[in-house]
Amino acid sequence: MTKRINFINPFGSESYDAIIEKTLSHYAAGDTVLDVTHLENCPQDIDFFYSKHMIEQSLYEQIMRSQETGYDAVIVGCLYDPGVRVARELVDIPVIGPLEASFQMAAYYGHSTMVLTDHRKAVPYIYDQVRLNGQGNTVRGVDAIDWFVKDMIKDRASVARDVVRLSKEAAQRFGAETVIMGCTIIAAIYQEYLMEGGEPSGVPIINPNLMALKVAEGLADLHRQGGYFLARSGFYMQPTGHFKGEFENARRVWNASKPIFER
Repeated sequence: MTKRINFINPFGSESYDAIIEKTLSHYAAGDTVLDVTHLENCPQDIDFFYSKHMIEQSLYEQIMRSQETGYDAVIVGCLYDPGVRVARELVDIPVIGPLEASFQMAAYYGHSTMVLTDHRKAVPYIYDQVRLNGQGNTVRGVDAIDWFVKDMIKDRASVARDVVRLSKEAAQRFGAETVIMGCTIIAAIYQEYLMEGGEPSGVPIINPNLMALKVAEGLADLHRQGGYFLARSGFYMQPTGHFKGEFENARRVWNASKPIFER
């Protein structure tokens, strides 16, 4: 039976959809339909935290609609894992964050890892996520290639060169055996570079898009067979009673008053 997975690029722009489709779809299982989508009514990039919070509001609506329209799992395509934990309060289908999935899968690739993210502002955020995900000393450090996502997509060759050079250097500096590509777009650009015949970096690279896809496929299968369900007694408790009414009203208000962002 076909399972449908929605890979949502959490940007108010279609600029990144094609490269995700190009570099990830061939990894999907034979019974997986992978759709790559993006958001409307939100900022075009997530590099700064104010924009990130505005994006998350649009993201929640898209995730709820994904469940309502029959998707079996959702991937939120950013290494910030924006809104992932909150979204699990809203839906029963699996919601996958690429960073969380990469942390969980990293041990299959090596004893230790590090994250090579996009820009300096993201470094402390990723360190916080390391602690939140309980990784301890298995994550040896976080570094950046110093690119913002809007610029990356315009100069993919330079980004790929920086990944090849900096990933090996950073892994050696931190004493890590593997490297998690700390941005879904960096990972896609590096994967495109390899598909076009580029030389690998020389250190095992963990592609967060691929990790998220495989976790999503596995949990989607389990969900269908009754083997995956969320605990609703604590963190992921859903609003009931008058709280449910407040939630439904808030959703109506949001959908009636969406902001319009210039392209």
